Amino acid sequence: MPIDAADDMKKRAAAAALGAVAPGMRLGLGTGSTAAHFVALLGERVREGLNVLCVPTSERTRAQAEALAIPLATLDEAPQLDLTVDGADEFDSALRLIKGGGGALLREKIVAAASRRLIVVADATKRVNSLGAFPLPVEIDAFGAKSTLGHVERAAAALGLAGEVRLRMRPDGHVFVTDGGHLVLDCAFGSIPHPEALADRLVAIPGVVEHGLFIGLATAVVVAGREGVETLGRLD
Repeated sequence: MPIDAADDMKKRAAAAALGAVAPGMRLGLGTGSTAAHFVALLGERVREGLNVLCVPTSERTRAQAEALAIPLATLDEAPQLDLTVDGADEFDSALRLIKGGGGALLREKIVAAASRRLIVVADATKRVNSLGAFPLPVEIDAFGAKSTLGHVERAAAALGLAGEVRLRMRPDGHVFVTDGGHLVLDCAFGSIPHPEALADRLVAIPGVVEHGLFIGLATAVVVAGREGVETLGRLD
């Protein structure tokens, strides 16, 4: 799919999700290319007088929102949110997600869990029958990283999953470090037939800070494709 076409679909999904925003809401702002479109559109509404208070899920999103004069707070200042709008690297028909391609999965999950609703905005290429085509990100503590990587491999193998687990690197060759100071493993397991079972095993590993399986958090996915915009789940 041409880049411009995919970007246009992302914008249309973000615009559709903006319809769920009401004056006075406390919003979580996601991270990633599609979420960035939502933040840009929200900034236009704020300039027109919309009153909202927002919690960003990454320093990148914070910088974008600040540049648009969107009122911001920390999650400690606004611990309960009405709505979070975020993107996803993959989603399935059960509204299960893989997130973390941008490296913000821990803060994204914390903010999503603090929200009454999580609306995911995505283009149609992110829809899958089975999660796992996109390598699963797993955020880990830097201490004992090699040992934790081995635990992740063994946990996956116990479920019949195999594939390369590698430490994420930046384009300049340095190790990728999250906003929280952690490392990320990218796990190319392929199809994950039982995401809940894998999630349970990963969260039990002491060195794992969080994993990119978002299960039971999304209340709706707004999908934009060539044929238009479709909503899975409920926007209200």
